[in-house]
Amino acid sequence: MPWKGEKNPYLIWLSEIILQQTRVEQGRAYFLKFKEKYPTITDLAHAPEEEVLKMWEGLGYYSRVRNLHFTAKQIAEKYDGVFPSTYPEILELKGVGAYTAAAIASFAYDLPHAVVDGNVYRVLSRFFGIRTPIDSTQGKKQFTQLAQELLATKQAATYNQAIMDFGAIQCMPKVPLCKTCPMSTKCLAYQSNIVNELPIKEKKLKKRTRYFNYLVLENGDLTYVEKRLEKDIWQHLFQFPMIETSHLVEFAQLNQTSDWQQIFGDTQIITHSVSAVFKQTLSHQYIVARFWKISIDQAIKNEKYIQTNQKNLTTFAFPKVIDRYLKDNSLLLF
Repeated sequence: MPWKGEKNPYLIWLSEIILQQTRVEQGRAYFLKFKEKYPTITDLAHAPEEEVLKMWEGLGYYSRVRNLHFTAKQIAEKYDGVFPSTYPEILELKGVGAYTAAAIASFAYDLPHAVVDGNVYRVLSRFFGIRTPIDSTQGKKQFTQLAQELLATKQAATYNQAIMDFGAIQCMPKVPLCKTCPMSTKCLAYQSNIVNELPIKEKKLKKRTRYFNYLVLENGDLTYVEKRLEKDIWQHLFQFPMIETSHLVEFAQLNQTSDWQQIFGDTQIITHSVSAVFKQTLSHQYIVARFWKISIDQAIKNEKYIQTNQKNLTTFAFPKVIDRYLKDNSLLLF
């Protein structure tokens, strides 16, 4: 992994932000791409937001990259481009929680702060036979305190990396290698035959389903996009004009909505067709999307929509579900 052994706090921070909610195999390519494009934190700070969002396209959880860019500008202005070197200062940075702050502090500066990620939760829960839910307030406090007590304070970086690697390659979630584990004789979960029961989580995530109807408008070679500005998913990304409904609808229902009237006004519809259903799963939501390809006879008169040539669509940062549509474009005649 290209970030292993890295001492540059900027690159450690970059890797940690990318690896939040992202598999290592996928994150590696993005880390190398960002490192090449923005070799210093000042380079990232001076980059246009839309460029940074486009670089992130496909990784999801876009609040990460918005916080990344904001923090880069903050460090450039407040710290003259020099990454802060104390745990409290690092923890104050936007988008940086206790785990990330501990990782940067220990790996970059060898400060005595224990990291507590999913791997660490799993190792400690099993080894000590702890049944306290790891996502509870009590559990977070208990595991953080235990991890700090166990930390080899004079070799913080080495110890933190070791326990995370141990969880990743030995004490794995589904098929842990208990029979070859050098810790098995002292592991309470193994001795009690409850390895697969730990760690325990108490909260079950409830997801809601949302239905997005994207209007792919065609006026000759022109089409329209808008920037998502509301405090919602995909903030600051672009999309086609969109109407959200409570369920999948047909054209006769869609064109009777108040949103439809606000978008089109007196603009005449020439032809229309609809795509297959595209789906995207987010942490708290299921997105069900269809794309309505609509030919119109005149320009849309609404300032929030950006008129652009269809050839320019690849320059905009879109959510994954729209990017998939543009690559597939499997339209079905309605």
